[in-house]
Amino acid sequence: MNLGDEFPNFTANTTVGEIKFHVWLGDSWGILFSHPADFTPVCTTELARVVKLYPEFIARNVKPIALSCDSMKSHQKWTADIKVFAEHSGEGFPYPIISDEGRDLACELHMLDPEEKDSDGIPLSARAVFIIDNKKKLRLSMLYPATVGRNFDEILRVIDALQLTDKHKVATRWIGSLVKLL
Repeated sequence: MNLGDEFPNFTANTTVGEIKFHVWLGDSWGILFSHPADFTPVCTTELARVVKLYPEFIARNVKPIALSCDSMKSHQKWTADIKVFAEHSGEGFPYPIISDEGRDLACELHMLDPEEKDSDGIPLSARAVFIIDNKKKLRLSMLYPATVGRNFDEILRVIDALQLTDKHKVATRWIGSLVKLL
């Protein structure tokens, strides 16, 4: 899949029920990100950071959705830990997590890390990040090895840059709001 291609319209089981991706996305942007395993330290801190940044994503009209090859039961139990780590006291969990136990979606989207395997020797999902715009087009694709965590503040910066360059044809190297367009 190349930048600018239409992102696949998959059906998935999530912590909020079954979704059809394009319908779930609606007129919003989306960030689909995968993690290797539930209840692990780096994955917990990453998903907790997305919980903390959730209002920032929503302010940008971006819906986050996570994915791993763990079971739905595991995801549902783990979200309680993530909420505690994120110091989130709100109702429910703010974004869905896809359960891809059969690794069908992870294979389709090339999200597996052949170097990192579960206890049965099956590859884990890598730390993929896909940013999809409101026209369902892939705007950014990053694939980190399972052993390397991500910086979701940087991912927010990229979203800001993509959304700005949709309105104004400028290059965007900046961080934050201290930017002037002349």
